[in-house]
Amino acid sequence: MKILITGKNGQVGFELMRSLAPLGTVIGVDVKECDLSDPAAIEKLLEKVKPDLIVNPAAYTAVDKAESEPVIAHAINAKAPEILAKFASRRNIPIIHYSTDYVFDGLKEGAYTETDKVNPKSMYGKTKALGEAAVRNNAPKHIILRTSWVFGSRGVNFLKTMLKLSQERDKLSIVSDQVGSPTSAALLADVTAIIAKQLFEPGASQKYGTYHLVTDGETSWHGYAQMVVATANGLGLKTKIAADAIQPIATKEYPLPAPRPANSRLDTTKIKSTFGVLLPAWQDEVVKVLEDILNVAHNDCIINSTV
Repeated sequence: MKILITGKNGQVGFELMRSLAPLGTVIGVDVKECDLSDPAAIEKLLEKVKPDLIVNPAAYTAVDKAESEPVIAHAINAKAPEILAKFASRRNIPIIHYSTDYVFDGLKEGAYTETDKVNPKSMYGKTKALGEAAVRNNAPKHIILRTSWVFGSRGVNFLKTMLKLSQERDKLSIVSDQVGSPTSAALLADVTAIIAKQLFEPGASQKYGTYHLVTDGETSWHGYAQMVVATANGLGLKTKIAADAIQPIATKEYPLPAPRPANSRLDTTKIKSTFGVLLPAWQDEVVKVLEDILNVAHNDCIINSTV
């Protein structure tokens, strides 16, 4: 089986290259191999590879920048998934596509389910919602995975930003009135592998659709930041600020170009029951990634000190 993965060097794409390797021949591409804003380049890639499964984690994720760059955001987040989905339909193959909590307005009191109506407030959210619709409407064999607050040992993310800032500043103020579930790229990739395998087994036709995939539990950005710093301290990293010294602030005190959902909680009942997956607590995933990052940093220091 040939598996095409877009965004191979992104947080999720990198982990997918690992997790999907046991299932077949993995062909990963990034912008150098295929610019997803160029429809002709996508078509050329698909005809060359002729995959048996398309996995599309690539996206325009610069949330604030999307407000001033709607054309490129639409090309990558909406048009590219449409092209991939139409190819999947022509070839009668599955496509796995990733989406976001930003497709919701964040006004619901409880966790969002897959049947809740989307109502994005940012350009990023709007283009991702269009991408969802394009996949849903053009590829019968589709899996759409909505997730939130993605982090990992690679790339730019909130966890790594907090690590850096905690070593540079003795004062930090973090938003406390937005709630969600920090979700590791590794977990997304591992669950994707479980799903992908089942798509080629009997009964797969009953499993296509939209799912929410996040860790168990919830926190605010402020609580998340405190967890990162406290855990890093416990693992031996010296910081300029203690976890309990990080100050909570309201969203209105930290204005940004793109509005954020106040409630990013996603109900994962459906994915658990359909695919039989167990989802860890968000804290456990934070610890795993911090251990990975700090172990690498420690080893680098040892190597550098002996040169």
